[in-house]
Amino acid sequence: MKKILLLIIVAFSFQMQTTAQEAEYEKPNWYFGVAAGANFNFYRGTTQKLNAGLTVPTAFKDGDGVGLYAAPLVEYHFTNSVWGIMLQSGYDNRQGDWDQVISPCNCPMDLTTDHSYITVEPSVRIAPFKNGFYIYGGPRLAFNVDKSFTYEKGTNPNFPAQVAGPAITEEFGDVESTITSMQVGAGFDIPLSSNTQKTQFVLSPFVAFHPYFGQNPRATENWNITTLRAGAALKFGMGRKKMIEEVEVVIPSVGFTVESPLNLPAERTVSETFPLRNYIYMDQGSTEIPNKYVTLRKEDVKDFEESQVKMNTPTDLSGRAKRGMTVYYNIVNILGDRMVKNPGDNITLVGSSEKGTEDAEAMAQSVKTYLVEVFSIDSSRIATEGRIDPKVSSERKGRTQNLDLIRAEERRVTIESNSPALLMEFQSGPTAPLKPVLFKVQEAPEDSYVTFKADGAKEAFSSWRLELTDENGMVKNYGPFTEEEASIPGKTILGNQSKGDFKVKMIGTTDDGLEVIEESTTNVVLWGPAQADEVMRFSILYEFDDATAVRMYEKYLTDIVAPKIPEHSKVFIHGHTDLIGDAANNKRLSLDRANNVKTILEKALANSNRKDVQFEVQAYGEDTSKAHFGNKLPEQRAYNRTVIIDLVLEK
Repeated sequence: MKKILLLIIVAFSFQMQTTAQEAEYEKPNWYFGVAAGANFNFYRGTTQKLNAGLTVPTAFKDGDGVGLYAAPLVEYHFTNSVWGIMLQSGYDNRQGDWDQVISPCNCPMDLTTDHSYITVEPSVRIAPFKNGFYIYGGPRLAFNVDKSFTYEKGTNPNFPAQVAGPAITEEFGDVESTITSMQVGAGFDIPLSSNTQKTQFVLSPFVAFHPYFGQNPRATENWNITTLRAGAALKFGMGRKKMIEEVEVVIPSVGFTVESPLNLPAERTVSETFPLRNYIYMDQGSTEIPNKYVTLRKEDVKDFEESQVKMNTPTDLSGRAKRGMTVYYNIVNILGDRMVKNPGDNITLVGSSEKGTEDAEAMAQSVKTYLVEVFSIDSSRIATEGRIDPKVSSERKGRTQNLDLIRAEERRVTIESNSPALLMEFQSGPTAPLKPVLFKVQEAPEDSYVTFKADGAKEAFSSWRLELTDENGMVKNYGPFTEEEASIPGKTILGNQSKGDFKVKMIGTTDDGLEVIEESTTNVVLWGPAQADEVMRFSILYEFDDATAVRMYEKYLTDIVAPKIPEHSKVFIHGHTDLIGDAANNKRLSLDRANNVKTILEKALANSNRKDVQFEVQAYGEDTSKAHFGNKLPEQRAYNRTVIIDLVLEK
């Protein structure tokens, strides 16, 4: 063992000395050599009838021993691959001694065997890290060549004068001539020669495990063998001479341009028709209305108005998410206020819970209790129902990804009604949103962004970034980006300035780590026009992984949205998804949604003989930098499954 360790240390040091030399030969594909090692054999089972003429008084049970393994080998490694194949075939000794047993006459009995095979072991070889470490495995076909045993029976220690019988050396009976089993192992290749030499030698220490499956040496009784093999292989192969070619480094070229609008309005007035999702998402383990939803005291109801829910909301670029959630989290109050103002309208609250219908019914009942006790709604106007799965479920057959997020959305109370006063125009059924909330806000326009285009960057670079330097030498960095276009708000670039000249560097990084720089300049101006833009915003919501739901909104888009599109205006249609699922599929899904909306609006305008409107469609998929809402909570993901429609009068 000491010699083997010394040899490994010498091999490592030799490898360290030679790896710095110039490589002239490829590593061989074929290797030939010899493997040798020790078989650590472990016997289990019962052995008593040794052959037809000898049955010992007491059965032998367990045992162990160490045998020799020696075999020539051949290996083939597939070029530039982790895969390879191996074949070893040679002498395989499974000798051992059984634990001593005592016969009925109180005499000790011993049994040893020199059981041996010629073994054939083909294996698949895998080098997962494409270095010296490898694992292998395959079948083992063994042909018996030695089945001898030696049996000795001692004397009773209580009778010192007793004479022990002679040792019996015979062959086991009913021995299987051929057995088939399996083997798995691992090893490490240590080069012993420089890759400047054509003939390359490798030392490979290895360990292998041969489980007892199939390793029953005899057709009778149940003796089986488990073996742990440890050893080393010495092998050599002939390397192919490397063809050294001078490779020209090709620097990728991309078309880099900057588009900075000449007139960027500082803000615009947005009249938003904000949809109200008809779901109340409940916390796991609770049937009460979660604390994130706004609840009122009975004495405060008289002062509640829908218009109040938008008060004190931010006007920065992220304001729509905060503003939207402020509206949504007042859903039970908005519902109560509308039911008070429409005393003839009824609703059904449908709870859905994975814990069962009783838990689901309790969830629905907690919402009903709030409406009855706080808003004084007649209880007969509110029906409740409990289900295990909601009527519209996201957990479809065969789905395996993001089940924890999807199931969190299934635990909810759905508000159902047939009342036009409560529901979004022309909508009905369990997925119909409640009537939208209307409000006006000041907001930075998305078309005030400075656009940086790097045509061809997706193929040329793993990523690219921007470095902007102003007239005072101040540097701002943006990125990294992986798409061919990036948009940055004018306000973000200018800060407190109204305008500025900037030197722009586009720095792309190739897969090999090479940096490519393209330079440009741009002038960014930020000022408000004499009359601020006015925008009408509408948005429609979708169920999970659904693009065809736009059909439900066709009449709404045709009869409500299309007539409001100003003459000679521009319509921005932006499709979004949540982050559940594959990013490429989400991109396609958001494009399908946005294009369906565009098709319906174009058709409605054509029916009115109108061709004066421009459309711009963007599909953002799950892009979190473009999404107005987060993805952590079910309600945030629900509002990200949307198409936003902005109607902008061109000036």
